[in-house]
Amino acid sequence: MKIDGKVVIVTGASAGIGAACAAEFARAGAKLSLCARSEEGLRRAAGDQALITAGDLTEESVRRRVVERTLERFGAIDILINNAGIGLYIPSWEAPEAEVRRLMELNFFAVLGMIRLVTPHMRARRGGTIVNVGSIGGKIVLPWLTVYSASKYAVGALTEGLRMELRRDGIRTMLVCPGYVLTEFQQRSVGEVPPQMVKGRRFAITATECAASIRRGVERDARTVMTPRVGWLLVALARLLPRAVEARMARMNGTA
Repeated sequence: MKIDGKVVIVTGASAGIGAACAAEFARAGAKLSLCARSEEGLRRAAGDQALITAGDLTEESVRRRVVERTLERFGAIDILINNAGIGLYIPSWEAPEAEVRRLMELNFFAVLGMIRLVTPHMRARRGGTIVNVGSIGGKIVLPWLTVYSASKYAVGALTEGLRMELRRDGIRTMLVCPGYVLTEFQQRSVGEVPPQMVKGRRFAITATECAASIRRGVERDARTVMTPRVGWLLVALARLLPRAVEARMARMNGTA
């Protein structure tokens, strides 16, 4: 897909990967509609022509307002980038139910809610692209982020199912699986910081690099974008040698 002139909604656009996507797609000539809870952060991320909508995406009224305002301003929605999300560094068996439900509301139900709102418009126009930002944790479970991983597995299944459901309508879906990205994700997450061994940044990438991978993926109509690509090696090892990888992950998590 050629991005120049396309209307792009980016959720969670006030910082991190979302703000980097705003900058990346703006450079490619997109018309931007940005949303997040922080209005101040959105104003920093937005260009002169970007539309911003501040609010909590777990609320149906906010999601509806984002879509309605985008259509009022630009008359179309070509690309939806579902990026907003949160982490939970608490073992699944002791995580407070309220925190688990809060995570699932943002990481999955808000994603599905945005899709439900933009899909009828895309179907009517016989085209569009839905980008769901998952995680490498949606391909291989990270035991220090078990509930988060579960939410990202759900996002992955949703993305793949949508691809088949909407194929006849000309709507494409793309799953993004970032690895370690240098953002404020850990500081914004709930619970303790990850184990020291997990903090290694040998294969870390910047939010800007991640956003560039997302933009290139949209341009070439990719199905899945793993960024950095070395993440595929870990996924392959987990499938070929599951016991060994699980044991290694448990040791990293301090549980073996």
